[in-house]
Amino acid sequence: MHPEARYVNGTNKMSHFLFAYFNDNTTEGQQVCYAVSDDGVHFTPLNDGRPVIASDTISRSGGVRDPHILRGAGGWFYQVLTDMDMSKGKWTCRGIVMLRSRDLVHWQHHAVHFPERYAGKPFAEADAVWAPQTIYDPSAGKLMVYFSLHSAQDGPFPQDAVFYAYANGDFSDLEGDPQPLFKYRHPTIDTDIVQDEQGLYHLFFNTWGGPNGLQRRQYEFRDLHDQASWTLVDGHQQPTSLASEGSTCYQLLDGTWMLSYDCHKDGIYQFCRTDDFRHYELVDETKTEGNYTPRHGSIIQITEEEYLRLKEAYGTSR
Repeated sequence: MHPEARYVNGTNKMSHFLFAYFNDNTTEGQQVCYAVSDDGVHFTPLNDGRPVIASDTISRSGGVRDPHILRGAGGWFYQVLTDMDMSKGKWTCRGIVMLRSRDLVHWQHHAVHFPERYAGKPFAEADAVWAPQTIYDPSAGKLMVYFSLHSAQDGPFPQDAVFYAYANGDFSDLEGDPQPLFKYRHPTIDTDIVQDEQGLYHLFFNTWGGPNGLQRRQYEFRDLHDQASWTLVDGHQQPTSLASEGSTCYQLLDGTWMLSYDCHKDGIYQFCRTDDFRHYELVDETKTEGNYTPRHGSIIQITEEEYLRLKEAYGTSR
């Protein structure tokens, strides 16, 4: 397992949580915001709910969405974002933004614009490069960035499908051409992968087009690249029927796991606890209002030192 250790030896034991998210579909609302928590469920926004990373300083489109943060090796944090301003149209998402940091405050950034990066190849025709995330792939010894691709109906990706590519050494670009991560009979977006202590991967994704409409489904497996060995878990991994998107699954300090997601049409974020990745208990519905209106983000554990650094940099709001 990659040394993104959930617990740090000595005094730097994990003690708090960081939530990175965006706010809404306006240009001003598509920027990176932070909130912090002691329990991984109830969060307080930093910087009075204002952005901590301005989109126009890092993106090609002027907007970013769906921030995903990964704790990596060597003291690095990695973040990937959808490079998109929804106010310019749904099918104007032409790439991703890749960032890395040692302190969660100062970030190196690079935009990967698919029409340029993959000029002359099918990937240059993508009009939606949705919701990138990163995980360490032990078989390659590299960070793997995965995302959904979509194109016009007469293009190479008429149905949203999940692809991956490896990040280069300084997390400034993607190596080689994207490859399919998995195939599903209906469109697939918003993929989130975590690995438990037994080495079992749990992959959550959103799909639609079947008899039950929009669904959150789940695969389990031990090999990231052998879908024939994957198991599709029965049922819809959500205890309510609300339309939702953008899963983030993370471990709580007591060892159980939390699955949270964005029910944007109803103005709430749901938090569901599980200890077996089969049964999901709704433990909180956070109403998105005031200076805290989170949309599709990610949540990680952080240490006391990291928590205090963030508070010093941005302050909290009440």
